[in-house]
Amino acid sequence: MDTERIEKALEEVVHPAKDKSIIALGMVENIEAQTDKVTVTLAFSKHRDPLGEYLVNATRAAVIRACGKGTEVEIKTIIKEEAKPKKGLDLTEDELKSVGKIIGIASGKGGVGKSTVAVNLAIALARLGYKVGLADADVYGPSVPKMTGTENAVPEAIQDNGKDLIMPIEKYGVKWMSIGYFSSPEQALIWRGPMACNALKQMILQVRWGELDFLLIDMPPGTGDIHISLVHDIPMDGAIIVSTPGDVALADVEKGVNMFRNPNVNKPILGLVENMAWFTPEQHPDERYYIFGREGGAKMAAKYDIPLLGQIPLVQSIREGGDQGEPASLGSRPDSLAFLDLAGKIAGEE
Repeated sequence: MDTERIEKALEEVVHPAKDKSIIALGMVENIEAQTDKVTVTLAFSKHRDPLGEYLVNATRAAVIRACGKGTEVEIKTIIKEEAKPKKGLDLTEDELKSVGKIIGIASGKGGVGKSTVAVNLAIALARLGYKVGLADADVYGPSVPKMTGTENAVPEAIQDNGKDLIMPIEKYGVKWMSIGYFSSPEQALIWRGPMACNALKQMILQVRWGELDFLLIDMPPGTGDIHISLVHDIPMDGAIIVSTPGDVALADVEKGVNMFRNPNVNKPILGLVENMAWFTPEQHPDERYYIFGREGGAKMAAKYDIPLLGQIPLVQSIREGGDQGEPASLGSRPDSLAFLDLAGKIAGEE
């Protein structure tokens, strides 16, 4: 018996509901041809096919037409499990095994300088001699490439034991990773929650961080599903909340505190950083102007019994340095020293 002739004959057996032959649908699992007998094995899904009996009879008829009426034909049927689609990304915590502390930098609302604090804190920790990485988890507004002058950098992709990994960008003694390295600055990332969460996890779990003392995560502002996904999937040691002294920003700090203290989240709040605590003219570093309110951060920290880790002054050079990719913590001005002081507290040196 010629199996090729039989297979060709089975191409004429069409599944009426799917308008494809049983060969094209992959239903013919095996053809065994002997001198006077042909056995064909058909594979069906575990869900009962109402046309199954028809297909068995049509297969038998096609074989007889190809091999002759005296041929003994046996049609066997098996149940073939369909491959289940993967749920999400196959990401593990393997790349975080050599990371010391993982700290989220959060804020209740945007516009309070959270990313500025995150970037400058990372550099300040590196200046103190620590090995530091920063993951830009603000997938809708990634600012790390601009603030660090690495906009044109393209992370290298490597393979290790069959795993695809991303190498972080290194500058100022810090390892940086951001979704901004994979999209143009003017491109709007119109992503729903699950897609944004998967991208976020890739920015952290699929990166070859190596040995780090601190991994900072610049979280998106607010208290949405991305935050819930982050704290559930990433072994964070705690969070730092950034705010300005104004009443509106401080009202949103309460939401952030309550989110981290929610029993379903339950992550320690390491402290509060009051950004833009006062304005200091660069030419007159001893002068202070409380243009956004005074001691609001200290009062909020006391209310919720969390440490006030630092008060960062607003100096024009902070904005200029961020726009030029030269963070303030590289220098020795009052704002630079404030970040170094903050880094010392985070590292437990003070």
